[in-house]
Amino acid sequence: MELQDTPQEWRIAATATPFQGKKTGVRTDDVVMPDGTVARRDYQVHPGSVAVLALDAEDRVLVVKQYRHPVRHKLWEIPAGLLDVPGENPLHAVRRELYEEAHVKAEDWRVLTDFYTSPGGSDEAVRIFLARDLSEAEGERFEVADEEADMEVARVPLADLVRGVLAGDLHNNCLVTGVLALAAARAGDGLDALRPAEAPWPARPFEA
Repeated sequence: MELQDTPQEWRIAATATPFQGKKTGVRTDDVVMPDGTVARRDYQVHPGSVAVLALDAEDRVLVVKQYRHPVRHKLWEIPAGLLDVPGENPLHAVRRELYEEAHVKAEDWRVLTDFYTSPGGSDEAVRIFLARDLSEAEGERFEVADEEADMEVARVPLADLVRGVLAGDLHNNCLVTGVLALAAARAGDGLDALRPAEAPWPARPFEA
């Protein structure tokens, strides 16, 4: 058995876009099943996202706390953002997010993990990077607005975040996935065995 997800696309008999928002939309596809029947599937069309687990020399992770209206919570998260420009290099995008949300830069970048947020209802793909060798960014701070104007920034020991995830106290998908992936990488082949920052990402192809 090959333990690897494989691309596959079943035939679509008809498609429509009943809603298109500023960044995402909803698509309705009539998908032909293997037995020839047709099933209707509604899902969110999403440009994709990047996130960064920034780890400092004291083994602390840079986290932000932000209000998320759909779930009516302020969530502890890792810096993240949309891939607004089709084909945008995800490393360039995530460097920008780290600068804008925390005014921090990093010298060592690797791919921590890739995942789909909710593959039964959205095509959103996320790449989480690991950033090390952190320092304060140069220049003026990015001017924030809306929910980000109320955002808190902190550095929390990785071990505390792992405990918070397993205790059910932390719920943001990128934080949960990133924290546990980092712990698993350390317990396995080590952080230097992680993929390079420019590793291919078939879910969201990009220009190097």
